[in-house]
Amino acid sequence: MDKGTPQQKAESISLHIDKEQAHHPNNKKDNKGCQREPLPDPQINVPSSSQSNHHDHAPEKKITLFALRLAILEKMASGLGTLGFIWATVVLLGGFAITLSQTDFWFITTILLIESTRIFSRSHELEWQHQATRSLAEASRVSFRALKEGSGRLIRAMVHPLSATRLNDHGRKIQWPAKTQLPEAEVLSHHLPARTWKTSDVPLLPYAGWVFLSKNISRSLYWLQLLSACACVCLSLMRLSTQKYGEVSKGDSDKTNRGSALNIFYGLALAEALLFLLEKAYWEWKISHGRLLEQVNFDCGFDQMSMVSIKRFFYDAYSKCVNGSIFDGLKMDLVTFATELMLSDSSDEQLAGIRILGRFSTGNLFSDETLKKLGTSSMAMDRLIELLNWKNPREEEIRKSAAEIISKLAGKKQNALKVAGIPGSIESISSLLENPSKESPESIDTYDYSEFNLLGLQILKELAKDHDNCGKIGTTRGLLPKIVEFTWAKDVLMRGNRTTESQIRVVKRSLQILTMLVSSTGITGKNLRHEISQNVFTLSNIREILQYGESYSELQRLGVEILTSLAMDGEAKEKIGGTGGILRLLASVYFKQGIMAAGEALEMLGLESEENCKRMVRLGVVKELIEGLRNPVLSVNSARVLRNLCAYGGSNCFQGLNEVVDAQPTVLKMIMSEETKSQEVAIGLAIEIFRFMDKSQVELAFWQSGVRKSTLAGSLVQILRKYPKPSIEVPRMRRFAIELAIWMMRLEEENNNIFQELGLKEELERVADTTSELECFNVFSGSVGISRHRIPMQMLVTKALELLGC
Repeated sequence: MDKGTPQQKAESISLHIDKEQAHHPNNKKDNKGCQREPLPDPQINVPSSSQSNHHDHAPEKKITLFALRLAILEKMASGLGTLGFIWATVVLLGGFAITLSQTDFWFITTILLIESTRIFSRSHELEWQHQATRSLAEASRVSFRALKEGSGRLIRAMVHPLSATRLNDHGRKIQWPAKTQLPEAEVLSHHLPARTWKTSDVPLLPYAGWVFLSKNISRSLYWLQLLSACACVCLSLMRLSTQKYGEVSKGDSDKTNRGSALNIFYGLALAEALLFLLEKAYWEWKISHGRLLEQVNFDCGFDQMSMVSIKRFFYDAYSKCVNGSIFDGLKMDLVTFATELMLSDSSDEQLAGIRILGRFSTGNLFSDETLKKLGTSSMAMDRLIELLNWKNPREEEIRKSAAEIISKLAGKKQNALKVAGIPGSIESISSLLENPSKESPESIDTYDYSEFNLLGLQILKELAKDHDNCGKIGTTRGLLPKIVEFTWAKDVLMRGNRTTESQIRVVKRSLQILTMLVSSTGITGKNLRHEISQNVFTLSNIREILQYGESYSELQRLGVEILTSLAMDGEAKEKIGGTGGILRLLASVYFKQGIMAAGEALEMLGLESEENCKRMVRLGVVKELIEGLRNPVLSVNSARVLRNLCAYGGSNCFQGLNEVVDAQPTVLKMIMSEETKSQEVAIGLAIEIFRFMDKSQVELAFWQSGVRKSTLAGSLVQILRKYPKPSIEVPRMRRFAIELAIWMMRLEEENNNIFQELGLKEELERVADTTSELECFNVFSGSVGISRHRIPMQMLVTKALELLGC
């Protein structure tokens, strides 16, 4: 790497981008020309072993500490310079103007003029350094050697914005063609006609060409600062080394202290210039040799495009330390800095800020702290939501980064409520769900709609985890149809060679959102289920997924879960059953692919629906359901579906259910051998099957199962003892046990005696004192019961006690 002075080969603001590459961490060489060990790519994740260190010490602390040290040197030099000016004007030129030799008079005058020029130029340097990093399009072409020592601060006071002409390096106008492909960093700078001058391109005199461009003058003024300091050192050393200040006569009191006064002045001038050069040397050492900013950029996990923002942060910290207290810069951090940039009115600053926040929010090291700060800033949250509505293709990166940050914010519950609580936030998120086919062909080619669709769906998915947000999503005009539209996957699934990962992810996320919405509880869930089922594309899209999605079992599972939840709505239940092929596809997915959710869907569709039960029987699924009873994985759901077919199928299903009688021995064995849910559904199914059997068939079933009636009665009483109170896990256990006991007592009087001896009366009385609404419903939506049993629990207990003769 060239170790020359910062502006030796660089312009103060604008250089070609290839010179920037020479300063990339991976390209650095030592003074002997040997290739140094390259730094890792900043996009590679930092090892987990060093994560704690990054949390304890934010990378930008290195910059703020460096800025503080520079400010100390700068203020010391400024203090000595002020003291030197005062000494020269008050003591030397004011007090000894007559007695000074001609040589010292001109030396002092020259030093004062030189230092005045340098200090005045230096006072405007930070302003130019800030200006060098305000335009990303401009800064992307600037090597850091140019930016870090961008000087010529005097020019800014001499120029004013005049017009809106874009000039090249020869002072000529540039006309951008309509379809010119600009570099990524230049996109935002040209998305609107420029109405102001760029500082680096200001022609101070007409027709003067590049000579009078401010960027070239600033380079000259920077060298003037260095030459002034060097000249001051040389002139001061010349006079201090010779000590020839003129002879002093014994009686000449005016010249008695002349030598000491001149030594003090030259010493102050020398000390000030040396401190200034020391500051520049320290700056050069840390920035060029130590590559401080590149290292911080890497530690933050940024790419090379973010170097401009790191430089801007450094200049801001240094400016605060110089213009205020030297400790002011220590209070700065990159998250707050980036938030301020994002809130700016400048597109370049917005892009710079959103890039930093995007990296910090989506990374592993600083995401929690970043999201916490953003979540507590109402202005930042409002701006992020506002950015979602920016649809100009030139602002695509800003909008995309804002969507990524909001998706991370929505992933935390406390922030999700804040995001949804911002007026118009759901509408703004909905704007991400655009259909490219509705746009012009040109915009489709240049705008990444699929990525925005994924981000919009991801945000809604995170928001939908909260019940209140589900209601807001449902009431946002036009949003539910958009979500349903993204579940259309026929072409994607049928043509595997054309399937892309992003297409599958879009379908999956839209199904996940619908699953959350339709499974909502209370009035909100009821309204959402009704509205979603009313959409004519909901069921047809899910049917296509079930039919052609053998390779995507996760999509099928989500589609089945949506149908299960929709079936809680009576009207939707009949609509699902009446949609051709859905019941058949559910049965196929359940038995052939073993997706348990399909069994739950069949159960819900058959619950209290005579038509759906008839349709299932006509499909010929009874035999497969009976086989499923012997499969430990399928037994529970198969038993529930069979129970619904027997209970709600009606007399017209009797012929189709004849073969269910053959399953009774298996069911009786399940009652005696299983526990919890399996036992509960087995008891419920046994009751319904017994109603299809005559006495001889009952005796045969007990004989084939090897279960004695007295043993079964004992198990039922034991169940009531085991559950002295209703159980959330098996809310219908006690109900089914009492129903089966009633059927047994009605079957034979001998069974009454058995139950009396087993103490059924005492257990029934205990049940009567502990019944609750939990035992009165077949299905629950949260804590709300759906599908109430036709016979109340208290009536069942009363019937059982009457049969016992109580």
